[in-house]
Amino acid sequence: MSSVSPFRGLSAFPPTPADRDGRVDTEALSRLLERLCDAGVASIGLLGSTGIYAFLTREERRRAVEAAVECVHGRIPLVVGVGALRTDQAQNLARDAEAAGADALLLAPVSYTPLTQEEAYEHFLAVTGAAKLPLCIYNNPGTTHFTFGRELLQRLSDIETIKAVKMPLPVDGDLAGELAALRDRTKLAIGYSGDWGAAEALLAGADAWYSVIGGLFPRVAVALTKAAISGDSGATQRLDALLQPLWKTFKEFGSLRVVYALVDRLSLGQAELPRPLLPLGPMDRRRVFDAVEPLITLEGERKAQSLL
Repeated sequence: MSSVSPFRGLSAFPPTPADRDGRVDTEALSRLLERLCDAGVASIGLLGSTGIYAFLTREERRRAVEAAVECVHGRIPLVVGVGALRTDQAQNLARDAEAAGADALLLAPVSYTPLTQEEAYEHFLAVTGAAKLPLCIYNNPGTTHFTFGRELLQRLSDIETIKAVKMPLPVDGDLAGELAALRDRTKLAIGYSGDWGAAEALLAGADAWYSVIGGLFPRVAVALTKAAISGDSGATQRLDALLQPLWKTFKEFGSLRVVYALVDRLSLGQAELPRPLLPLGPMDRRRVFDAVEPLITLEGERKAQSLL
């Protein structure tokens, strides 16, 4: 297990290559993870939303974690998503991840019937009791339809093993204000998802970027993260400008569909979107491919640092 903090810097979230029956291709997954280790990401977010955690069985999720631990071998912290509909299921997934050798957990309050703030608190409390790994709160209202109140985040931060929160971009755009408010009320490391707002979030002082695109273009994402954390707004903006066409496709098609189209384009293996999700059509795929051509050149030739 890694001794480095898993909740600071660039946390890269790779897709999970799987066939149409939900069988994980562990060899393809290992190839993806090797690229992330080679690029020097700060941590790997396995089985996040891009990693189709919600569509995989417990057995397949365990196979993915075991393969990832074997591949990464303690070089980089491995954060494993353990969200599930039932509390006992999430507890079992947390135990599986801990037993396999993961470094940290990521927990989303998955629900069908909308949860109350108290129900979410008890859910997190129960999962932290099942495994002693440090845990990051996965605040993703776009998929879970649950919004964490600041009082709830404050209560959760008092649980010993809860160390971080993965936040969505604020609706009002006030990143500095939100960071100040959260730091005033919690002891959590604060990171953001929503890749198109990562540059601004990091420049505003966020601790981490939980990155979808970091799972496929880790060198570009690492360069942007380092530039922003160092306060180099010029280099950050130059890199972010290169990513704007890709951010546009994320907003239009959803990052999950875009990423799974790109796995094929980058020859990283076969990855089937889980039904009922459908792959992008030929014209939309071409738009996505056109958007990433400059990134493929940078990534392949390892020139991302030259933009700093």
